[in-house]
Amino acid sequence: MAPYPNPAEMEVHVAIPRSFSLFHCTTVPMTLFFFTSQIPFLKDHGVRVTAVSSPEPDLEAFARQAGVRVHGVPMARRLAPAADLSALVRLYRLFRTERPDIVHSHTPKAGLLGTLAASLAGVRGRVLSIFGLPQMTRTGPMKHLLDTTTRLACRHAHLVWCDSPSMRRHVIRERLCPPGRVFVLGHGSVGGIDAEGHFNPARYGPDLQREVRARYGIPPDALVVGFIGRVVRDKGMGELARAWRTIRDEFPNVHLLLVGIFEPTDPLAPEEEGSLRDDPRVHLTGWRRDVPEHIAVMDLLVNPSYREGFGVAHLEAAAMGKPVLATRIPGSIDSVVDGLTGTLVPPRDIAALTAALRRYLADPALRARHGAAGRARALRDFRPADLAADLLARYRSLLTPDKP
Repeated sequence: MAPYPNPAEMEVHVAIPRSFSLFHCTTVPMTLFFFTSQIPFLKDHGVRVTAVSSPEPDLEAFARQAGVRVHGVPMARRLAPAADLSALVRLYRLFRTERPDIVHSHTPKAGLLGTLAASLAGVRGRVLSIFGLPQMTRTGPMKHLLDTTTRLACRHAHLVWCDSPSMRRHVIRERLCPPGRVFVLGHGSVGGIDAEGHFNPARYGPDLQREVRARYGIPPDALVVGFIGRVVRDKGMGELARAWRTIRDEFPNVHLLLVGIFEPTDPLAPEEEGSLRDDPRVHLTGWRRDVPEHIAVMDLLVNPSYREGFGVAHLEAAAMGKPVLATRIPGSIDSVVDGLTGTLVPPRDIAALTAALRRYLADPALRARHGAAGRARALRDFRPADLAADLLARYRSLLTPDKP
């Protein structure tokens, strides 16, 4: 897909407003934090940003951090027909009252409800994000239902944003959306990565690393395998728990650092969860906002997920100079260059996962080589300002008289 022109250049040739209103809509406010790197750029270019999500404490925290207005609309993450209808009506009324120029809806539930409500309210520009699809791991009636709702949301969107080239190919191949509506920013990801600032390993030196290790009881000389994300079955955590049983015996100096929470909606088998919770060499941090500090103490990041959009944690680890071990699935095949910035193994393959972990732990030169290549790629291909400028150009394309 040809890159969009510079937003400033577009203003010379096309009659588009410098200032317009944009509503971000998500099911839960935690998702909004993925867009914090883009919002200052958009605001600097005259965009009035508002966020809509479930009324949780994180929504007010996001408002303070991003400096934007927010509206609380309760939305259920799971299928809940009565609650979903109520949310649709609330969103419709909000959009009719506020009259945003563009509504950009993210996450499966808000993606559907936000896009439908914006369409019913006559919003001029409607954008849908697809950063991963739950139906990729489903079969039968549930997959059919999820595919149907995704097609419905795509039908009411003017543009559909996928965060990786392979996810775009999947959406088109499954006939979820016409190819002409689906785009990817640059090489992929949501907002790129601040590899020169927040995710710069030079900022997290030995003293801070010793402090983080001491916080969790990790010895100063221990090797650390890290994971960032939801500790659930779809993330391949059952396979990781079983691979860990072998690795921990072979490498007595290795510890496992899990940055995330166990979620009841997609639980591990009791014996798998118990083996992680009860192991003194497995360290559970819960949700953390100081992610770079935790990546700094890792020797590699592992993510044996069954499905991904792009794999934000992969890019964060790469920017910090860490190799990434992930699965060969849509999304991950874009965020990890197999054999260069990390290693890809088949999903659900415990033997392959164990072998790759063993190889990294036994070879510090390999870890250093893949980590350096990952950081170079993050610096070169995923600059936040480049992706934000591309997104702004696409927003503005919706406000032209000849928009699709």
